[in-house]
Amino acid sequence: MDLRRSIFGFAVLVVFVVCHVSANVVLNVVNKFDGRQQGSLSAMKEHDSRRHRRMLYNIDLPLGGNGLADSTGLYFTQLGIGSPTKTYYVQVDTGSDILWVNCVGCANCPTKSDLGVDLKLYDPNASNTAQIVGCDAEFCAVASGGPIPGCIPNSSYCGYNVVYGDGSSTSGYYVNDVIQFNQVTGNLQTTTTNKSIIFGCGAKQSGDLGSTNGALDGILGFGQSNSSMISQLASSGKVNKIFSHCFGGANGGGIFAIGEVVQPKVKTTSLVQNQPHYNVNMESVEVGGTVLQLPTDVFDTGNQKGTIIDSGTTLAYLADVIYEPMMNAIMAQNPNLTFQSVEGQFSCFQYTDSVDKGFPSVTFNFQNSLALVVYPHDYLFQYQGETWCIGWQNSGNQSREARDLNLLGDLVLSNKLVIYDLENQTIGWTEYNCSSTIKMQNDQTRASFQVGYHDISSAWSPDMGSVGGIPYPIRWASGI
Repeated sequence: MDLRRSIFGFAVLVVFVVCHVSANVVLNVVNKFDGRQQGSLSAMKEHDSRRHRRMLYNIDLPLGGNGLADSTGLYFTQLGIGSPTKTYYVQVDTGSDILWVNCVGCANCPTKSDLGVDLKLYDPNASNTAQIVGCDAEFCAVASGGPIPGCIPNSSYCGYNVVYGDGSSTSGYYVNDVIQFNQVTGNLQTTTTNKSIIFGCGAKQSGDLGSTNGALDGILGFGQSNSSMISQLASSGKVNKIFSHCFGGANGGGIFAIGEVVQPKVKTTSLVQNQPHYNVNMESVEVGGTVLQLPTDVFDTGNQKGTIIDSGTTLAYLADVIYEPMMNAIMAQNPNLTFQSVEGQFSCFQYTDSVDKGFPSVTFNFQNSLALVVYPHDYLFQYQGETWCIGWQNSGNQSREARDLNLLGDLVLSNKLVIYDLENQTIGWTEYNCSSTIKMQNDQTRASFQVGYHDISSAWSPDMGSVGGIPYPIRWASGI
């Protein structure tokens, strides 16, 4: 059993028996809330609550959407699956592991989406390259942590069941089929390549996964386990087990890629070992250059404690013992502000001057002297006219179990290049212009190529569907 602990609940992956049934890579990614439901802030927090869940080549995944707190949430991408290839739209999630898509015959699978994308059901019988994964397959034992009880070779499928913190779930069986990617072949150039990947064929959905609200064809997990797509690509020698993203914030779009980044250089910190998510060791918090005096054990990692970097979460959630003194320090130089509640969840106020001049920056300091600076224009967002709202959230208000967790999402990650190096078990970032390019290197040939900014939203053609004038090719998010 692979237990996924979320700041808002649990996502549990169960593998079971179902009877009779090096280069660089680029993904096109778009934001779920980009251009739709402007001012619907509760939808953003609702998403966060649900989520909280041998030539080497590089892969380029073009991005879309923007990082505005009142319009941006999940990112999603499109994958070509099967032979002949069909396009599927999947949420990209750093907080979960497996890739799964809705399949033919699925119970309660959505048939329409309010994101403006055409949903389709994957049919393994219609693909010339699809193979059902048996319960006696090595992958099944790896995904389940051991042999499957009751497995009958050649007659039983390898099934899965994922239950999320909000009670929604997906279940089905594993399939091996061809997935298409954009391989980096030159400066700002890609070509299509493919690789056989084992993924879930969704036979039944429940809860929000069956609704049209933000519906997609499935979820692409970018977690660390051996069952994730990036782990499968790495184990086959196709890619280095490294991926990176640079979200453009208010400018929209950005960069998402699999492979080694050689420019810009990024300072790193170690990932906490034996943790299911991207946990890091935070050491202190500064407001306006002054270090907050906090209890020494507040940054410890353990059961229901610690700090998680999660690009699929829109806001930033801090343990109550950090949140309260930090907010007091932020607001100390504006004691006369009058606050109002927006949608019952956000504290907002009227402000006519520059927020960057009127409020302090917040700096999170991590092991190995790695700092994450968050500016006022990042953690404050304009709601309507001269009304500004606070993006920081108190983890203790989400659930009793989450009160000691820190979850740092897009609110603090926008306009930064973030690199997840799973081979060396490090993560790092640097402030960066996400509208520019990065340089990636092929580990075998040592050739270096530029990978550029994408904004799929602006490139989305009207006949492919759009919502609120903003199109969506693929979604990126996280499911802790």
